[in-house]
Amino acid sequence: MPQTAKTTARRSTASKRKIFVLDTSVILYDHNSIQNFQEHDVAIPITVLEELDEFKKGNDTKNYEAREFIRYLDRKAKDKSLTEWISLNGGRKGNFKVIMNAIGGEVDATRVYMGNKMDHQILNACLNLMREEPNRPVILVTKDINLRLKAKALGVEAQDYETGKIKDLDTLYTGKAEIDNFPPDIIDTLYQQGSAELEKIQKRRKTFKPEANQFFILRSSRNTALAFYNSQTTHLEHVAKHTVYGIKPRNAEQTFALHALLNPAIPLVAISGVAGTGKTLLALAAALEQRRDYKQIYLARPIVPLSNKDIGYLPGDMKAKINPYMQPLWDNLKFIKNQWDEKDKEAKTIDEMVENEKILITPLAYIRGRSLSNIFFIVDEAQNLTPHEVKTIITRAGDHTKIVFTGDIYQIDTPYLDEQSNGLSYMIHKLRGQKLFSHIALEKGERSELANLANELL
Repeated sequence: MPQTAKTTARRSTASKRKIFVLDTSVILYDHNSIQNFQEHDVAIPITVLEELDEFKKGNDTKNYEAREFIRYLDRKAKDKSLTEWISLNGGRKGNFKVIMNAIGGEVDATRVYMGNKMDHQILNACLNLMREEPNRPVILVTKDINLRLKAKALGVEAQDYETGKIKDLDTLYTGKAEIDNFPPDIIDTLYQQGSAELEKIQKRRKTFKPEANQFFILRSSRNTALAFYNSQTTHLEHVAKHTVYGIKPRNAEQTFALHALLNPAIPLVAISGVAGTGKTLLALAAALEQRRDYKQIYLARPIVPLSNKDIGYLPGDMKAKINPYMQPLWDNLKFIKNQWDEKDKEAKTIDEMVENEKILITPLAYIRGRSLSNIFFIVDEAQNLTPHEVKTIITRAGDHTKIVFTGDIYQIDTPYLDEQSNGLSYMIHKLRGQKLFSHIALEKGERSELANLANELL
C-alpha cells in the first residue's frame, strides 16, 4: 500500500474514534476510569487537574482516587508533553492528552452562564476540542447531573460514567424467592429432618435451581416453610425463627436476615431495605448474640458532610464532631438495651462492652489501611459508598471477620452516586451466587404504622 494510502487509512480510523472528556467527578469516583473507554481517546481538561490538586490531600477515598490518578498520568507521560496524544496501552486502547480551556469563540460558557466557574471552564475546553476535531464526536463524561444539563444546553453531548453501573434495578437480586405448589412431602421433610437433598428435590421439581445462600418461602396445598439453600452441602435447609438478644423477627425476610447474620459460614452479608425495615437493628442484635465469638464489634457509617463541608467545620473534638452522624447507631443500641431492665445482665453487658470498647462506633475513615481480624463489622448506610470504597472495606477483612453492609439503595445522600452506581447495589449485583456472600432485601417496614404510611404515600 502506498504511503499516502496508509496515511489516509490511519486518518479514517482515527476519525471514527470518539473523544471522551472526563470531568473531575468521574476521576474521584474511579481513578481507573481513563482506561475504560476501549479504543476511543480520552481528554482531560487542565481545570480537572487543578481540581484534583485540591483533592489530593486527606484520608478519604476521594483523596486516594485523586492521588492515584495523578500518579498514573505521571507514569504514562514520562518525558512526553501532556498536550500531545499519548497512548494508553500500546495501541490496544486509545490515547489521552490534557486540553486547555479556550476563551471566546461563538459560544463561551463563562458568558452564557455568567461566571468563570470550574464547570464553565471545562465546558469551554469541550467546545474548543469540538472546533479542533470537527469530524470526531466529542462527549463530556460526568457524574454531575447539572453539568450534563449545562453541556447539552450548549450543544455538547454529555453522558454519565456507566462502568460499574447496574443497568436494570428491577432485576437486582433480592436474595429470596417465593415458590407455590411446592411438593408438600418435601416441606414435611424439612420440618422433620431439618434439610432435604437438592438432587432429590429436583427429581420432583426440575425447575428448582437455587443459587448459593438463597432463601425461599415454600408453599404447598397444605403447608408452608421457610428455607435456605446451603451450596456447600447442596441441601435445602429449614429456617426457624429465633429471638436474638431480645429482638424477635417480625416477618419472613427478617428471619432470613438473622439466619444469614448468624451463619458462621457466610462472612459477607448485605441487608437492603427502606427506612424502618430493621436492617441495622437486626445486624446489631446478631453481633451482640455472637459477642463471645469475636474480639470486637465495629459499627461504622460513611460521613456525608453537611452542605459538602468537611466535619472539621463542626465545633469540638473528633468525638463531638462525629457523634451527630453516629447517633442512629447509638439509637439502635439503646433500643436493644431497653428490651431489658437496667439491672438485667444483658443490659449491663452492653454498657460494659461500650465502656471497654468491645463495641466501637467509628467513622469509616479510621478503617482504611487496617487489617481487621476477629471482628464483627457492621457498615451502616452503605448506599453512600462508592464501589471502590466497598471493595476497600472488604479487602480489610482478616481471619474470622464478618462484614455486614446495610442500607437503602433508593436513599442516596452522596453527590454523584445514585441507586444504580452506589457501592451497595454494585456489591449485590457482582457477588450474587457466591458461597461466601448472602443478601436479603427487607420490604416490610416494622418501625411503626406511621413510618409505613410515610414510606408508601409520601
